[in-house]
Amino acid sequence: MAKALLVSLLFSLLCIFSTATSAQSTSSGTNFIKSSCKTTTYPALCIQSLSAYATSIQQSPRQLTETALSVSLERAQSTKTFVYKLTKFKGVKPREMAAIKDCLEEINDTVDRLSKSFKELKSMGQSKGKDYQWHISNVETWVSAALTDENTCVDGFGGRALNGRVKSSIKARIVNVAQVTSNALALINKFASKN
Repeated sequence: MAKALLVSLLFSLLCIFSTATSAQSTSSGTNFIKSSCKTTTYPALCIQSLSAYATSIQQSPRQLTETALSVSLERAQSTKTFVYKLTKFKGVKPREMAAIKDCLEEINDTVDRLSKSFKELKSMGQSKGKDYQWHISNVETWVSAALTDENTCVDGFGGRALNGRVKSSIKARIVNVAQVTSNALALINKFASKN
């Protein structure tokens, strides 16, 4: 009986310690995210989009950068699906449909570039010197190009003739993707400058 009580007590202490360590780990990661996001263009969005990953990010600049890029890619893929569905709508004005199709092409390019950037970042491992510079330069270039694609999509809806629900719904999603991509690029640039 005393042995069972001792085992139960030890198990309880282990659970308490584990919970405290996990909470401390999350808090530490959250503080690191908040501090890192101060250098981005959209710090509140940066914190909001990355805080859920605090436990896995911890205080790792590489993990922070990979996660920010992953969030950007995920939102771009979701937006691509949304824009694709709009191409199937009936009753859309021809000029509006042309802008939607152009936007779909741009968001396809965005997804491709962010995907290549994510793979490049993941595969560079512990590269050093010129090899590191080559890999990180590819990542920075592709993410920057993805940001240009996003802006080009929104520009395609310029003018009053295209004002309406389609434009506003696409623009809201694209702006969000552009903002998280901008934040990811800022974090990538910061990571690159420190390595």
